[in-house]
Amino acid sequence: MHWVLSVLLAVIGVTALLVVTPVSGYRPWPYVKPNSSDLMFGGSKKFEGSSEFVHMRYHMGPVLTAHITIHPIWYGRWQKSQKKIIREFINSISAVDSKHPSVAGWWKTVQLYTDQTGANISRTVLLGEEKNDRFYSHGKSFTRLSIQSVIKSAVTARTKPLPINPKSGLYLLLTSDDVYVEDFCGQVCGFHYFTFPSIVGYTLPYAWVGNSAKLCPGVCAYPFAVPQYMPGLKPLKSPNGDVGVDGMISVIGHEVAELATNPLVNAWYAGQDPVAPVEIADLCEGIYGTGGGGSYTGQLLNDKDGATYNMNGIRRRYLVQWVWNHIVSYCTGPNALDQ
Repeated sequence: MHWVLSVLLAVIGVTALLVVTPVSGYRPWPYVKPNSSDLMFGGSKKFEGSSEFVHMRYHMGPVLTAHITIHPIWYGRWQKSQKKIIREFINSISAVDSKHPSVAGWWKTVQLYTDQTGANISRTVLLGEEKNDRFYSHGKSFTRLSIQSVIKSAVTARTKPLPINPKSGLYLLLTSDDVYVEDFCGQVCGFHYFTFPSIVGYTLPYAWVGNSAKLCPGVCAYPFAVPQYMPGLKPLKSPNGDVGVDGMISVIGHEVAELATNPLVNAWYAGQDPVAPVEIADLCEGIYGTGGGGSYTGQLLNDKDGATYNMNGIRRRYLVQWVWNHIVSYCTGPNALDQ
Protein backbone atom coordinates (compact mmCIF):
# COMPACT_ATOMS: atom_id res chain seq x y z
CA MET A 1 0.00 0.00 0.00
CA HIS A 2 2.96 2.38 0.35
CA TRP A 3 2.94 3.22 -3.36
CA VAL A 4 -0.78 4.00 -3.14
CA LEU A 5 -0.26 6.39 -0.26
CA SER A 6 2.63 8.16 -1.93
CA VAL A 7 0.56 8.82 -5.01
CA LEU A 8 -2.30 10.06 -2.90
CA LEU A 9 -0.11 12.55 -1.09
CA ALA A 10 1.15 13.85 -4.41
CA VAL A 11 -2.34 14.59 -5.68
CA ILE A 12 -4.13 15.90 -2.60
CA GLY A 13 -3.05 19.44 -3.43
CA VAL A 14 -4.57 19.35 -6.90
CA THR A 15 -7.82 17.55 -6.15
CA ALA A 16 -9.94 20.35 -7.54
CA LEU A 17 -8.07 20.26 -10.83
CA LEU A 18 -8.37 16.50 -11.06
CA VAL A 19 -12.11 16.72 -10.68
CA VAL A 20 -12.29 19.05 -13.63
CA THR A 21 -10.00 16.97 -15.86
CA PRO A 22 -10.14 13.27 -14.92
CA VAL A 23 -8.25 10.75 -16.95
CA SER A 24 -9.50 9.47 -20.26
CA GLY A 25 -12.50 11.34 -21.59
CA TYR A 26 -13.55 8.79 -24.17
CA ARG A 27 -15.68 9.66 -27.21
CA PRO A 28 -15.95 7.37 -30.23
CA TRP A 29 -17.47 10.20 -32.33
CA PRO A 30 -16.59 12.74 -33.50
CA TYR A 31 -12.85 12.09 -33.63
CA VAL A 32 -11.86 14.74 -31.12
CA LYS A 33 -9.50 14.26 -28.19
CA PRO A 34 -9.25 17.33 -25.95
CA ASN A 35 -6.26 15.86 -24.12
CA SER A 36 -4.04 15.46 -27.18
CA SER A 37 -3.52 18.96 -28.55
CA ASP A 38 0.19 18.82 -27.74
CA LEU A 39 0.57 15.93 -30.20
CA MET A 40 -0.49 18.18 -33.10
CA PHE A 41 -2.67 15.55 -34.78
CA GLY A 42 -4.94 16.63 -37.61
CA GLY A 43 -8.33 15.10 -38.39
CA SER A 44 -7.06 13.49 -41.56
CA LYS A 45 -4.06 11.81 -39.94
CA LYS A 46 -3.93 8.06 -40.55
CA PHE A 47 -3.67 7.11 -36.90
CA GLU A 48 -3.73 3.42 -37.74
CA GLY A 49 -0.34 3.88 -39.42
CA SER A 50 2.87 4.53 -37.56
CA SER A 51 3.58 8.02 -36.26
CA GLU A 52 6.81 9.64 -35.22
CA PHE A 53 4.85 12.24 -33.24
CA VAL A 54 3.67 9.84 -30.55
CA HIS A 55 6.00 9.23 -27.62
CA MET A 56 4.35 6.72 -25.31
CA ARG A 57 6.53 6.65 -22.19
CA TYR A 58 6.65 4.72 -18.95
CA HIS A 59 6.71 6.92 -15.85
CA MET A 60 7.71 4.19 -13.35
CA GLY A 61 4.32 3.74 -11.69
CA PRO A 62 2.63 0.38 -11.08
CA VAL A 63 0.71 -1.53 -13.74
CA LEU A 64 -1.57 -4.53 -13.27
CA THR A 65 0.71 -7.56 -13.57
CA ALA A 66 -1.25 -9.82 -11.19
CA HIS A 67 -4.51 -11.51 -12.19
CA ILE A 68 -7.01 -8.71 -12.83
CA THR A 69 -10.47 -8.93 -11.31
CA ILE A 70 -13.21 -6.62 -12.60
CA HIS A 71 -16.06 -5.86 -10.20
CA PRO A 72 -19.13 -4.44 -12.01
CA ILE A 73 -21.37 -2.06 -10.11
CA TRP A 74 -24.76 -1.92 -11.84
CA TYR A 75 -26.30 1.42 -10.99
CA GLY A 76 -29.93 1.91 -11.97
CA ARG A 77 -32.18 -0.49 -13.83
CA TRP A 78 -30.52 -3.07 -16.04
CA GLN A 79 -32.10 -5.86 -18.05
CA LYS A 80 -30.69 -9.36 -17.63
CA SER A 81 -29.90 -9.47 -21.35
CA GLN A 82 -27.82 -6.28 -21.05
CA LYS A 83 -25.80 -7.65 -18.17
CA LYS A 84 -25.10 -10.84 -20.12
CA ILE A 85 -23.60 -8.87 -23.04
CA ILE A 86 -21.19 -7.01 -20.76
CA ARG A 87 -20.32 -9.99 -18.57
CA GLU A 88 -19.41 -12.10 -21.58
CA PHE A 89 -17.20 -9.35 -22.95
CA ILE A 90 -15.25 -9.27 -19.69
CA ASN A 91 -15.01 -13.07 -19.65
CA SER A 92 -13.86 -13.05 -23.29
CA ILE A 93 -10.71 -11.05 -22.52
CA SER A 94 -8.98 -14.21 -21.28
CA ALA A 95 -10.83 -16.66 -23.53
CA VAL A 96 -7.82 -17.59 -25.68
CA ASP A 97 -9.76 -20.33 -27.53
CA SER A 98 -12.29 -17.89 -29.02
CA LYS A 99 -12.59 -17.75 -32.79
CA HIS A 100 -10.14 -15.39 -34.53
CA PRO A 101 -10.20 -12.39 -34.51
CA SER A 102 -10.91 -12.43 -30.81
CA VAL A 103 -11.24 -10.18 -27.78
CA ALA A 104 -8.38 -12.17 -26.24
CA GLY A 105 -6.29 -11.32 -29.31
CA TRP A 106 -7.09 -7.64 -28.75
CA TRP A 107 -5.87 -7.90 -25.14
CA LYS A 108 -2.49 -9.23 -26.32
CA THR A 109 -1.53 -5.69 -27.30
CA VAL A 110 -2.31 -4.51 -23.76
CA GLN A 111 -0.15 -7.34 -22.42
CA LEU A 112 2.89 -5.90 -24.19
CA TYR A 113 3.15 -3.15 -21.58
CA THR A 114 5.39 -3.81 -18.58
CA ASP A 115 6.35 -2.43 -15.20
CA GLN A 116 9.85 -1.39 -14.09
CA THR A 117 10.79 -5.02 -13.37
CA GLY A 118 9.87 -6.10 -16.91
CA ALA A 119 6.73 -7.93 -15.81
CA ASN A 120 3.93 -7.78 -18.38
CA ILE A 121 0.30 -6.83 -17.88
CA SER A 122 -1.60 -9.94 -16.79
CA ARG A 123 -3.19 -12.11 -19.48
CA THR A 124 -5.84 -13.15 -16.94
CA VAL A 125 -8.87 -10.91 -16.52
CA LEU A 126 -11.63 -12.29 -14.33
CA LEU A 127 -15.23 -11.28 -13.71
CA GLY A 128 -15.43 -10.73 -9.98
CA GLU A 129 -18.20 -10.16 -7.48
CA GLU A 130 -20.87 -7.67 -8.51
CA LYS A 131 -23.09 -5.14 -6.82
CA ASN A 132 -26.53 -3.84 -7.82
CA ASP A 133 -28.14 -0.50 -6.96
CA ARG A 134 -31.43 -0.68 -8.81
CA PHE A 135 -33.12 1.89 -6.58
CA TYR A 136 -30.83 4.82 -7.46
CA SER A 137 -29.78 5.28 -3.82
CA HIS A 138 -27.56 8.23 -4.77
CA GLY A 139 -29.95 9.85 -7.24
CA LYS A 140 -29.78 10.13 -11.00
CA SER A 141 -27.26 12.93 -11.48
CA PHE A 142 -23.59 12.94 -10.50
CA THR A 143 -20.51 15.10 -10.67
CA ARG A 144 -17.22 13.42 -11.52
CA LEU A 145 -16.34 13.48 -7.84
CA SER A 146 -19.68 12.51 -6.30
CA ILE A 147 -19.83 9.34 -8.38
CA GLN A 148 -17.20 7.90 -6.05
CA SER A 149 -19.90 7.71 -3.37
CA VAL A 150 -21.50 4.85 -5.31
CA ILE A 151 -18.25 2.90 -5.12
CA LYS A 152 -18.03 3.62 -1.40
CA SER A 153 -21.49 2.15 -0.89
CA ALA A 154 -20.50 -0.94 -2.87
CA VAL A 155 -17.36 -1.70 -0.85
CA THR A 156 -18.80 -0.80 2.56
CA ALA A 157 -22.26 -2.36 2.22
CA ARG A 158 -23.57 -4.21 5.26
CA THR A 159 -24.46 -7.22 3.13
CA LYS A 160 -22.13 -8.71 0.53
CA PRO A 161 -19.75 -5.74 0.12
CA LEU A 162 -17.36 -5.87 -2.80
CA PRO A 163 -13.88 -7.04 -1.77
CA ILE A 164 -11.17 -4.43 -1.30
CA ASN A 165 -8.42 -5.17 -3.83
CA PRO A 166 -6.29 -2.07 -4.58
CA LYS A 167 -3.51 -3.87 -6.48
CA SER A 168 -5.41 -6.03 -8.98
CA GLY A 169 -9.08 -5.16 -8.60
CA LEU A 170 -10.87 -2.83 -11.01
CA TYR A 171 -14.21 -1.34 -10.05
CA LEU A 172 -16.41 -0.82 -13.10
CA LEU A 173 -19.31 1.54 -12.40
CA LEU A 174 -22.00 1.19 -15.07
CA THR A 175 -24.92 3.64 -15.06
CA SER A 176 -28.24 2.93 -16.73
CA ASP A 177 -29.66 4.99 -19.59
CA ASP A 178 -31.57 7.37 -17.30
CA VAL A 179 -28.57 8.48 -15.23
CA TYR A 180 -26.50 11.56 -16.04
CA VAL A 181 -22.86 12.07 -15.09
CA GLU A 182 -21.06 15.40 -15.42
CA ASP A 183 -19.90 16.00 -19.04
CA PHE A 184 -21.62 12.81 -20.26
CA CYS A 185 -22.49 13.15 -23.96
CA GLY A 186 -20.63 16.44 -24.26
CA GLN A 187 -17.01 15.64 -23.46
CA VAL A 188 -17.01 12.02 -22.34
CA CYS A 189 -18.71 8.64 -22.63
CA GLY A 190 -16.59 7.13 -19.87
CA PHE A 191 -13.51 7.86 -17.77
CA HIS A 192 -11.23 6.22 -15.24
CA TYR A 193 -9.32 7.33 -12.19
CA PHE A 194 -8.79 6.13 -8.63
CA THR A 195 -10.91 6.73 -5.55
CA PHE A 196 -9.91 9.15 -2.80
CA PRO A 197 -9.57 7.71 0.73
CA SER A 198 -11.31 10.82 2.04
CA ILE A 199 -14.46 9.69 0.20
CA VAL A 200 -14.26 5.92 -0.18
CA GLY A 201 -11.78 4.99 2.52
CA TYR A 202 -9.40 3.35 0.04
CA THR A 203 -7.43 4.13 -3.11
CA LEU A 204 -9.03 1.89 -5.76
CA PRO A 205 -8.69 2.07 -9.56
CA TYR A 206 -12.12 2.50 -11.10
CA ALA A 207 -13.89 3.36 -14.33
CA TRP A 208 -17.29 4.78 -15.10
CA VAL A 209 -19.18 4.05 -18.33
CA GLY A 210 -22.73 5.19 -19.05
CA ASN A 211 -25.46 3.75 -21.24
CA SER A 212 -26.13 6.48 -23.81
CA ALA A 213 -29.23 4.91 -25.40
CA LYS A 214 -31.60 7.66 -24.28
CA LEU A 215 -29.31 10.63 -23.80
CA CYS A 216 -26.87 10.61 -26.73
CA PRO A 217 -26.52 7.39 -28.75
CA GLY A 218 -25.23 9.35 -31.74
CA VAL A 219 -22.29 10.50 -29.65
CA CYS A 220 -21.44 7.52 -27.45
CA ALA A 221 -22.87 4.55 -29.37
CA TYR A 222 -21.41 5.44 -32.78
CA PRO A 223 -21.40 3.75 -35.32
CA PHE A 224 -24.59 1.97 -34.16
CA ALA A 225 -26.22 5.40 -33.97
CA VAL A 226 -25.16 8.57 -35.76
CA PRO A 227 -25.12 12.26 -34.75
CA GLN A 228 -28.23 14.24 -35.62
CA TYR A 229 -26.13 16.78 -37.48
CA MET A 230 -25.13 14.09 -40.02
CA PRO A 231 -28.49 13.03 -41.51
CA GLY A 232 -26.92 11.36 -44.55
CA LEU A 233 -24.94 8.86 -42.51
CA LYS A 234 -26.65 5.53 -41.80
CA PRO A 235 -26.05 3.69 -38.52
CA LEU A 236 -24.60 0.20 -38.57
CA LYS A 237 -26.46 -2.78 -37.12
CA SER A 238 -25.20 -3.67 -33.64
CA PRO A 239 -23.97 -7.25 -33.07
CA ASN A 240 -26.03 -7.96 -29.94
CA GLY A 241 -29.21 -6.06 -30.75
CA ASP A 242 -28.78 -3.37 -28.10
CA VAL A 243 -27.43 -0.08 -29.43
CA GLY A 244 -26.69 1.43 -26.03
CA VAL A 245 -24.92 -1.60 -24.56
CA ASP A 246 -23.10 -2.51 -27.78
CA GLY A 247 -21.83 1.06 -27.78
CA MET A 248 -20.70 0.71 -24.17
CA ILE A 249 -18.53 -2.32 -24.95
CA SER A 250 -15.85 -0.34 -26.77
CA VAL A 251 -15.84 2.30 -24.03
CA ILE A 252 -15.44 -0.42 -21.40
CA GLY A 253 -12.57 -1.92 -23.39
CA HIS A 254 -10.98 1.52 -23.69
CA GLU A 255 -11.12 2.18 -19.95
CA VAL A 256 -10.05 -1.32 -18.83
CA ALA A 257 -7.02 -1.22 -21.15
CA GLU A 258 -5.97 2.12 -19.69
CA LEU A 259 -6.63 1.07 -16.11
CA ALA A 260 -4.35 -1.94 -16.64
CA THR A 261 -1.52 0.20 -18.02
CA ASN A 262 -2.02 3.37 -15.99
CA PRO A 263 -4.08 2.57 -12.87
CA LEU A 264 -2.75 5.40 -10.70
CA VAL A 265 -2.04 7.85 -13.55
CA ASN A 266 1.73 7.53 -13.19
CA ALA A 267 2.65 4.66 -15.51
CA TRP A 268 2.12 4.54 -19.31
CA TYR A 269 1.02 7.69 -21.12
CA ALA A 270 2.11 10.19 -23.76
CA GLY A 271 2.19 13.96 -23.55
CA GLN A 272 3.64 16.30 -20.97
CA ASP A 273 0.72 16.59 -18.57
CA PRO A 274 0.17 13.82 -15.96
CA VAL A 275 -3.13 15.41 -14.98
CA ALA A 276 -4.48 14.99 -18.52
CA PRO A 277 -2.41 12.15 -19.98
CA VAL A 278 -2.87 10.68 -23.46
CA GLU A 279 -3.14 6.95 -22.86
CA ILE A 280 -2.96 3.79 -24.96
CA ALA A 281 -6.61 3.83 -26.02
CA ASP A 282 -6.89 7.61 -26.43
CA LEU A 283 -4.49 7.41 -29.36
CA CYS A 284 -6.77 4.99 -31.22
CA GLU A 285 -10.24 6.38 -30.57
CA GLY A 286 -12.59 5.67 -33.46
CA ILE A 287 -10.26 3.08 -35.05
CA TYR A 288 -11.69 -0.42 -35.32
CA GLY A 289 -9.97 -1.83 -38.39
CA THR A 290 -7.31 -1.51 -41.06
CA GLY A 291 -7.20 1.94 -42.64
CA GLY A 292 -9.02 3.60 -39.76
CA GLY A 293 -8.42 7.24 -38.93
CA GLY A 294 -10.25 10.54 -38.93
CA SER A 295 -13.97 9.73 -39.26
CA TYR A 296 -13.38 6.33 -40.93
CA THR A 297 -13.70 3.33 -38.60
CA GLY A 298 -11.51 1.07 -40.75
CA GLN A 299 -12.43 -2.24 -42.38
CA LEU A 300 -14.93 -4.19 -40.30
CA LEU A 301 -16.71 -7.55 -40.44
CA ASN A 302 -20.39 -8.41 -40.94
CA ASP A 303 -22.29 -11.46 -39.80
CA LYS A 304 -24.99 -13.25 -41.79
CA ASP A 305 -27.65 -10.93 -40.35
CA GLY A 306 -25.78 -7.81 -41.43
CA ALA A 307 -24.54 -6.83 -37.96
CA THR A 308 -21.14 -5.17 -37.75
CA TYR A 309 -18.32 -6.33 -35.49
CA ASN A 310 -14.53 -6.70 -35.45
CA MET A 311 -13.85 -9.43 -32.91
CA ASN A 312 -15.33 -12.57 -31.40
CA GLY A 313 -16.04 -13.26 -27.76
CA ILE A 314 -16.86 -16.62 -26.22
CA ARG A 315 -20.26 -16.79 -27.91
CA ARG A 316 -20.99 -13.22 -28.95
CA ARG A 317 -19.42 -10.69 -31.28
CA TYR A 318 -18.27 -7.20 -30.40
CA LEU A 319 -17.01 -3.96 -31.90
CA VAL A 320 -14.04 -2.73 -29.88
CA GLN A 321 -11.61 0.05 -30.70
CA TRP A 322 -7.94 -0.74 -31.21
CA VAL A 323 -5.18 0.27 -28.79
CA TRP A 324 -1.72 1.72 -29.21
CA ASN A 325 1.18 -0.70 -29.63
CA HIS A 326 4.23 1.11 -28.25
CA ILE A 327 6.66 -1.41 -29.74
CA VAL A 328 5.68 -0.76 -33.36
CA SER A 329 4.23 2.74 -32.72
CA TYR A 330 0.81 2.36 -34.25
CA CYS A 331 -2.68 1.17 -33.35
CA THR A 332 -3.20 -2.57 -33.56
CA GLY A 333 -6.11 -4.98 -33.35
CA PRO A 334 -6.78 -8.68 -33.94
CA ASN A 335 -8.75 -8.03 -37.15
CA ALA A 336 -5.89 -6.15 -38.88
CA LEU A 337 -5.46 -7.08 -42.53
CA ASP A 338 -1.89 -5.81 -42.90
CA GLN A 339 -0.22 -6.49 -39.55
